[in-house]
Amino acid sequence: MGQQEKVSTSLAGAVSEGISASLAEVDAELDRRYPGDPGTRQPVHTVYVPGNVFDAGTVRSWGDQALAALDEHAPDAASFAAVLGLSDDLAEDVYGRVRAKLEREPIEDLRVDFEDGYGGDDEDRDAARAARLISEAYARGTAAPYTGIRMKCMEAAVRDRGIRTTDVFLTGLLENGGLPEGLVLTLPKVTYPEQVTAFVRLLEAFEKAHGLDAGRLGFEIQIETSQAILAADGTAAVARMIGAAEGRATGLHYGTFDYSACLGVSAAYQASDHPAADHAKAIMQVAAAGTGVRVSDGSTNVLPVGSTEHVHEAWRLHYGLTRRALARAYYQGWDMHPGHIPTRYAAVFAFYREGFEAAAKRLSAYANQAGGDVMDEPATAKALSSYLLRGIDCGALDTAEVDALTGMTRAALDRFAAPRRGDLTASAE
Repeated sequence: MGQQEKVSTSLAGAVSEGISASLAEVDAELDRRYPGDPGTRQPVHTVYVPGNVFDAGTVRSWGDQALAALDEHAPDAASFAAVLGLSDDLAEDVYGRVRAKLEREPIEDLRVDFEDGYGGDDEDRDAARAARLISEAYARGTAAPYTGIRMKCMEAAVRDRGIRTTDVFLTGLLENGGLPEGLVLTLPKVTYPEQVTAFVRLLEAFEKAHGLDAGRLGFEIQIETSQAILAADGTAAVARMIGAAEGRATGLHYGTFDYSACLGVSAAYQASDHPAADHAKAIMQVAAAGTGVRVSDGSTNVLPVGSTEHVHEAWRLHYGLTRRALARAYYQGWDMHPGHIPTRYAAVFAFYREGFEAAAKRLSAYANQAGGDVMDEPATAKALSSYLLRGIDCGALDTAEVDALTGMTRAALDRFAAPRRGDLTASAE
């Protein structure tokens, strides 16, 4: 046994205690503002359907239309892979998983739209109908995992209508069985943090009126105006909006076309990969980091319809934009047409399957302190486990194959992905 080293200190314990006392408020603020990712499933996309069009068959209809598009324009793995540039070793697996997903769960997140996409003449009726149909779908087990509405914004011209639609919809859910776990509300065209606070007050009032737990109702903030990114005083307004939500914000959704138009970008150049879009999303991403609020990319308005040649061009565009977003850690986006969801899932599945083996081996080596050709840190282990969990949740990866390569249970992956603050050293089971 080696000689024990003598350890000496120069400072009294009171020094450390004093420093801790001076930082107590900061510690509490860090825990409040930056709780970390909630550890729940994040859908890979959001689909918007106008409130006057939405019906009981919407989810299945989108899946059937997407499958029909594959049957017509890419009837087998080889033709689909040729369109998208998938490698031979991925082609069959990705194509098979895409078709299975379209049959099993074609939409992960559905928003019944009462804002820009809505064209009905009786909004009360359509909002009440949406509540009834969504409740029935959850009862039957046919609803999308996440479902809700996008109401009108809090600007003066439409504020009362948006408040009433929210009330009608939420009241209808309670009358038809209660609020589903997957309920999501989207507040659009937010310009000032005070509009977020006003929506919080609305939800508080509804909770009190029905005896619901405080904070039961959360919502997404849609970023569609330049003022939401940069306020008049030069600060990042989106960061203040997260604070104004008082813990209720679940997501920041980028609105590609409204935001682009707000900046004067010509219609032909409005796209999610425009420099203006990259700037906005980068600000959103930094503002949301660590808060538990997730960032979603926008959409493309190039629809895969018409001739096979045009469908293939639109598919390549959508696939490329989705892969680009995934590489930039935007794990969710919008899909505007049933023809978009085959390439949404193809891009997502290829993204996770391409990196699966390397990520699993790196995480296993880290957990077992086995070394390797990459020296990872605890934060990277968190990112690796989050990557694998996202892949499992969407259907790109199977739990059994992840277990086999990592030697970890789902619970162990969860601990790596969502450790306590200052403790990124969870161990595998």
